[in-house]
Amino acid sequence: MANERKNDLDRYIQLLPHRFPFLLIDRVLELDGERTLTLKNVTINEPFFTGHFPDLPVMPGVLIVEALAQSAAILALGIIGSRRSLFMLTGIDKVRLRRRVVPGDQIKMEVRLLKHHHPLWKMHGEARVDGELAAEADLSAMEVEEQIP
Repeated sequence: MANERKNDLDRYIQLLPHRFPFLLIDRVLELDGERTLTLKNVTINEPFFTGHFPDLPVMPGVLIVEALAQSAAILALGIIGSRRSLFMLTGIDKVRLRRRVVPGDQIKMEVRLLKHHHPLWKMHGEARVDGELAAEADLSAMEVEEQIP
C-alpha cells in the first residue's frame, strides 16, 4: 500500500515537462489541498558541479529556486486534477539563500499555496537540508494551455 501511494504521488513528476538534466525533483513525499513536500537528492555527478566550483562543489542557488518552482507546479497540478496545463514561472520574490547545498545533501522542499485565481498562482516555497532552512522564495506562475507534445 505504501509503495502504491509513492507511485501515485511520483506520477506528478511525469506531468512536468522537465527531464534530465533539468528535472530537479526526485520524489513527491506529500501532496494535499494546499501544500506539497518534495525531495531532491544532491549527488556529486550532477552536471552543474563540473563547472560550479569543481574544488568546492556548491549547488547553484538559482537551481534550488528552480526546484522550488518545479515543486510549485506539482502542487498546482495536484490541485487542478486531470486538466492538462503547463505552468510558466512569472515571478520570484523575497528570495533568500541561507546555507550552502553540497553533494550528499537531501533537500526537502515544502511549497504552500498563497493565492490562486485562474490562471494566476502565488505560492511560498522553502528548501531545507537536515531541517535547516537553505532557501526560500515567493513564486508566481501562470497556467497556460499545454504546448508540449
